[in-house]
Amino acid sequence: MGPEHAASAAAPAAALSATPYNAATTYAKLVKAYPFIKIADTVTNAGTSTIGGIGYARRGAHLLQLDLYLPARAGRNPGPSAAVVLVHGGGWRSGERANMAPLAARLAARGIAAAVIDYRLADEARYPAAIHDVKAALRWLRANSAAHGIDPQRIAVAGGSAGGQIASLAGVTNGMPTFDPDAAGNAVSSAAQAVINIDGLSDFTSAAARANEDDPHKKPSAAGFWFGGSYADAAQLWREASPTFYVNRRTPPMLFIGSAQARFAVGRAEMVDKMTAAGVATDVVMLPDSPHSFWLFEPWIDPTADAIAAFLHAHLPTTTRPAP
Repeated sequence: MGPEHAASAAAPAAALSATPYNAATTYAKLVKAYPFIKIADTVTNAGTSTIGGIGYARRGAHLLQLDLYLPARAGRNPGPSAAVVLVHGGGWRSGERANMAPLAARLAARGIAAAVIDYRLADEARYPAAIHDVKAALRWLRANSAAHGIDPQRIAVAGGSAGGQIASLAGVTNGMPTFDPDAAGNAVSSAAQAVINIDGLSDFTSAAARANEDDPHKKPSAAGFWFGGSYADAAQLWREASPTFYVNRRTPPMLFIGSAQARFAVGRAEMVDKMTAAGVATDVVMLPDSPHSFWLFEPWIDPTADAIAAFLHAHLPTTTRPAP
């Protein structure tokens, strides 16, 4: 890690406490404007199996964990399934892996294995630690794919809100040491074959993003705390963490799922244009009249799962190629 990341290695012990971000706290904020919403459940279909509390990486005393949701294996030889690593949101400083469990359960019901993961939040370790953790989760899932009926050549990464930005950055930076310090000499790849960004930023540097993420009245803002400095103080990191700047012809296929809240679409149109120009498959699915964090609630969680499943089934076809 270069000197530009010296301030990002760990957050100060006296960091301000973050407001919890989960379905219950978000429901309380949204229910007056959306009285019809319901917190999505995690009921699994018959045959779907779950394995909870699997350690996938150790960071000092912290064992990062994931929960696996595995689809039913119908028929005598159904073959390995596609899989997706799911990254929760919470402003880089809050949130919990359980937030993505309802989506994981629905993806498993649609034939896609899902891993909901912990990662180090900003109070524990600042940017780019979360990206390192997601890369480690991708590598763990690939290394253990045979044991869980997963195709190592069909592993995607997805996330919501801050998790959408983290997942996008992890997905578009394959092999770059800044984002994957364990890549050198490792026989197991952390590459993602597809990326799903659910209402996450694509460009921190744009004026529209900085209006919220670099607001001087927030001392600091969520992004400023994660980066260890405002845009004026750490502009290189704000740019480095913006997925839009990594698009090239080798970028994996990418799906954007968006709410009706324009704030969270910043950089998306420009990134889609870059991907289209590079010949990379991309799609945008919008959910009208929806709030941010829609994937935590009915009636939006099933359309979200449908869109993800359709995209992955289209862009991660069955393969017998060896693992990368």
